[in-house]
Amino acid sequence: MATQQYIERNIEEYYVTEEPYYVPSSDEIEIFESAYRQRVPILLKGPTGTGKTRFVEHMAWRLSEGISKRNPDDSQNGTSGKLPLITVACHEDLTASDLVGRYLLDADGTRWIDGPLTRAVKFGGICYLDEIVEARKDTTVIIHPLTDHRRSLTIDKLGSTIDAADGFLLVVSYNPGYQNALKDLKHSTRQRFVALEFDFPDEEHEAQIIAHESGCEPAIAERLARLGVKIRNLREHGLEESASTRMLIYAGRLIKEGVSHRRACQVSVTWGITDDPQIQRSIDEVVTSIFA
Repeated sequence: MATQQYIERNIEEYYVTEEPYYVPSSDEIEIFESAYRQRVPILLKGPTGTGKTRFVEHMAWRLSEGISKRNPDDSQNGTSGKLPLITVACHEDLTASDLVGRYLLDADGTRWIDGPLTRAVKFGGICYLDEIVEARKDTTVIIHPLTDHRRSLTIDKLGSTIDAADGFLLVVSYNPGYQNALKDLKHSTRQRFVALEFDFPDEEHEAQIIAHESGCEPAIAERLARLGVKIRNLREHGLEESASTRMLIYAGRLIKEGVSHRRACQVSVTWGITDDPQIQRSIDEVVTSIFA
């Protein structure tokens, strides 16, 4: 009971209170909503900077709005009527205890502290495991019972199993471009999710996103979007990484602050993508041709 009270006091920090800006590229919003209604776990895959995290934030806000409209009396009943989003940035040192929880020693003695996954399971929110392939294989196994008919989480240190609250949904993401023999999503894990593929938006939509997120002039945003398309075409000529939308937004922000077009693109895009002098020169030439 004390643990549940602790969760309720702190869960509000995970609410998405303002609508995150997101431009859909296909039917991903409808698919996500359908999967959430059926409590089907979701896998997002695609290159870095293509909006996977922003999409999850947008969906948490969107679903919260739907919950609030269906249950307008929640606030009077002592509940928020919102859907928390708990995000975990996975890394190679991530342990099961980091997700589930651990015992801590303080002035009052030893007490159990729930991890982010346990919080989401108990309260009924979205738990988003970003770049899940970065986590250790023995760590990702603990999510398996949450992704099938059991919808449960086993906490070995407590000797207990928790059934997921009705609103719980597990969402994971990874970048297939980085996968190799050592860092790949196991088939036994992958087949537990419905998958949504993300890619860079088309030039028109990307210009719209850049203008909104950076605050630069629409004409500048259009040129930056064109730059992104041209740089991505260089992957056929030895460029390992593409220009993410995030990089182009950063360039737009610097331009808005008065930094010259070429210099903003150089520090935000060219130097961030590669250290190869020859490829850097090729990108600089593309920048010059667009911002001549």
